[in-house]
Amino acid sequence: MLRRGGFWIAAAAGAIALTAPLIGQTVLDNDEDISGGLNIPKDITVFGNKDPNIRTATAIVNGTIITQTDVEQRLALVIAANGGTLPDEERERLRLQVLRNLIDETLQIQEATAQKVEVAPEEVQQTYDRVAANFKKTPKDFAKFLREKGSSETSIKRQIEGEAAWRRVLSRRVEPFIAVSEEEVNAIIARLNASKGANEYHVGEIFLSATPETMNDANANAERIIDQVRRGASFAAYARQFSEASTAAVGGDLGWVRAEQLPEQLSAVVNQLSPGQISQPVAIPGGYSVMLLIDKRQVLGADPRDATLLLKQLTVNFPPGITQAQATPKVEAFSKALEDIKGCGNVNEVAGKIGAEVVNNDQMKIRDLPPQLQDMMLKLQVGQSTPPFGSMRDGIRALVLCGRDEAQASSGPSFEQIQSQIEQERVNRRAQRYLRDLRRDAVIEYR
Repeated sequence: MLRRGGFWIAAAAGAIALTAPLIGQTVLDNDEDISGGLNIPKDITVFGNKDPNIRTATAIVNGTIITQTDVEQRLALVIAANGGTLPDEERERLRLQVLRNLIDETLQIQEATAQKVEVAPEEVQQTYDRVAANFKKTPKDFAKFLREKGSSETSIKRQIEGEAAWRRVLSRRVEPFIAVSEEEVNAIIARLNASKGANEYHVGEIFLSATPETMNDANANAERIIDQVRRGASFAAYARQFSEASTAAVGGDLGWVRAEQLPEQLSAVVNQLSPGQISQPVAIPGGYSVMLLIDKRQVLGADPRDATLLLKQLTVNFPPGITQAQATPKVEAFSKALEDIKGCGNVNEVAGKIGAEVVNNDQMKIRDLPPQLQDMMLKLQVGQSTPPFGSMRDGIRALVLCGRDEAQASSGPSFEQIQSQIEQERVNRRAQRYLRDLRRDAVIEYR
């Protein structure tokens, strides 16, 4: 995947684009002038009264108008992905980022036009239909859903068009000039084999770029994102909206990596995280990264949590409005009944005595269970059950282990997968420079 900052309410396969860097100012604490050939003195007087804290909501990009409606409809998608409510301060910050993303999107569509790259309306519609299907809605119902959220099908179709057009521009102007040798791939495969048994990590990332002058602002932005995620906001939605990493289009998902594949600063942090934990901002060359550890396992090893389970689930539901006092006898009866289970052969009999529903599942992997149940399942013997779990709203449940297919050692990524990963990272770096050049040459008027 390439770097992308726009939010897509449901990621369609292959959707790719880029985002603008975060912009800010900082004050130098030393006596040196700002480097880079700008020759800006340390002591200056600002002439005029333009307030940098007052930002306009619309823009004209090389003659193409981005309206207030465009911004608000795209913003509505971001807010919907974060539970529908955001503090006013956070909403305003997201609005500014959405405008930056729309400017980049406009530049990408304009560049595609200049390169005579076309995306047929039928293709946009097909992708839109797939997104609607992901929400188990017809295209017509999905359009209604978007309107209810304050957005529109026009907004998401424009994003689909922009991502498809930019992807084709890169396939024509960047990808043909990227090469990865067999020696590079074989060297990685050799390192993988040498690392057999070591830990590897399923990681999510949010990367915020910064110059030396804007590092403080980028760090502050990262802190705000971390705070929102810890309050329950979607990490994936923030990654799509803000991250400038190659994984932004898929919600920041880096996939499975070994610590040594990450920059030194990030590998040290990931080693210390527990699954589900998010890091503090980590300073790396070019900006800050925020890391989420989704899961971990062993390289080319058989991870016990990859075992496939054969389960029976017993469930007792409570009627609406039941009190804790009324529910307690049912919970106690449920717990007592579990003691009578003598393997999976008499589960249905026991369930019938207490009015429990029974559901079978023979494809559940241990790692797909909630963390509280994973360690329990690793220690459970065939025929045993978990203690009751659940809530008064969702009912109480117990899982009975009927069988376990032990995990097999992984063969690791293929030659083609490794080669593709290296190519994508190199395309990503070229694409960043490409978009940066488009921004530099653009005529942008804010209104």
